[in-house]
Amino acid sequence: MENPSDLFRRLEQLNAIGAALSKERDINRLLETILIAAKTITHADGGTLYRMTDDGKALRFEILRTDSLQIAMGGTTGNAINFPNLNLSNAKGEPNDSMVAAYAAIHDKTVNIADAYTEAGFDFSGTRSFDERTGYRSQSFLTVPMKNHEGEIIGVLQLINSLNPETGKVAPFSSADQSLAESLASQAAIALTNRLLITQLEELFEAFINLINLAIDEKSPYTGGHCQRVPALTMMLAEAADATQEGPLEAFKMDERDRYELKIAGLLHDCGKVTTPVHVVDKATKLHTLFDRIHLIDTRFEVLKRDAEIRALRRQLASQGNAEAKVDDAIWQECQDEVRILDEERDFLRKANIGGEAMKDADQQRVRDIGSRHKWRDVDAAEKDFLSADEADNLAIRAGTLTQTEREVINYHIVATIKMLEQLPWPKHLAKVPEYAGGHHERMDGKGYPKGLTREQMSWQARMMGIADIFEALTAKDRPYKPGMKLSQAMGIMANFKKNGHIDPDLFDVFVRQGVYRRYADQFLDQSQVDEVDEAAILKPA
Repeated sequence: MENPSDLFRRLEQLNAIGAALSKERDINRLLETILIAAKTITHADGGTLYRMTDDGKALRFEILRTDSLQIAMGGTTGNAINFPNLNLSNAKGEPNDSMVAAYAAIHDKTVNIADAYTEAGFDFSGTRSFDERTGYRSQSFLTVPMKNHEGEIIGVLQLINSLNPETGKVAPFSSADQSLAESLASQAAIALTNRLLITQLEELFEAFINLINLAIDEKSPYTGGHCQRVPALTMMLAEAADATQEGPLEAFKMDERDRYELKIAGLLHDCGKVTTPVHVVDKATKLHTLFDRIHLIDTRFEVLKRDAEIRALRRQLASQGNAEAKVDDAIWQECQDEVRILDEERDFLRKANIGGEAMKDADQQRVRDIGSRHKWRDVDAAEKDFLSADEADNLAIRAGTLTQTEREVINYHIVATIKMLEQLPWPKHLAKVPEYAGGHHERMDGKGYPKGLTREQMSWQARMMGIADIFEALTAKDRPYKPGMKLSQAMGIMANFKKNGHIDPDLFDVFVRQGVYRRYADQFLDQSQVDEVDEAAILKPA
């Protein structure tokens, strides 16, 4: 007879298990919790949890435990279960009623067997073979189908050898055991279904995010990799911060929800670039729009050279008959000198078009002088300055390849990102995604954009993304306007950013001390970029 106090205790366990199941996010741990809980409340020595395959034609082993044999497979153990699936029908297409787990799933019926060796109607040859190999004695079986809220069988819970709590001997599963197991199976099926639905929704949501990033990638192959690398580096830095045991980041900790929230923010941090014109994102040279306009200027130089030669030839013709040969030579030499100067100016403008770290004032003025000194006629025979105002302004860009207007266009992507993200009805555990994603261009000194936030106004996570975004941009090897920097050069620039209030100093120290930059380099940089970094110099106080 069932001990009332033991039954009451097991009912309390069942209630506690139900609450625990509803909180578990990891599918493997959830399945493991279900089986262990079922074994606990029924005093079972062993058990197996099966899940229905996607096609609904078989049961797949998910978790297997036998305490007395110290067998633990599947779930979080890392020990794979290599047993074949249990088909629900045989080769003739008939129900596979000989296998007890398949029978329970096919007929939606609990099967309670006192002794497998004496039970008729089921095939326990595999069980006997297992017993012979291990010296085990599989006796009592309790097999319970797991059914979701739509009445679909999603799995089977099978328990083996109920042990008497007082004597430790194997006994049949009682009616109370069966009721408790059936109740647990029902709760577990609902918890598992809910978790699977949430997982499917999360996967769908991430697929939409990847769709946006793919759209950006299709617009510009130079930003697609960025959209993947920045989240990866952000998570590396976040894990390093979470592991920090001392200093300002000692109290910073993340759980699985925090990690997922930051991951999503990282994936979406540049979603606003879907609105940025391609010719600005991909502007490899100063004159690049839909094509590189330097070729138009090359053509103009050829026209000027041709005109110089025509003028020289006309002067030679005009002087024939009343001039010495040396006059013709002087005219032609003068023409060649003019052509040489034009070639030098063309080479200069070609180099200016490439862009760089800092253009000299004298070179900027030379661009403007060339543009106004020469004249040329367009297709309408109208005389114009050699360089248009727009061409001159672009070629005189001090650093990089973007004009101030184009930089504002690029910078607008973060405003677009924030606008887009704030339109979404974020659930509570993702509510900070817009703040994390929208803050990666802010600076610790308040000179960033778009909101001009200071360090104290920003979360740790937003500051992490700022560091990741800058470091990725410095070392990226797939940009059209520059090669990827060597590690030492990039880290030197990052150290200066730390000193001038651009990035968070405490996070950058973690970035260096815990080797985050090294792990990133090993995974994403070319070997030619990886050189020695003087960490002592990098970390030296200003």
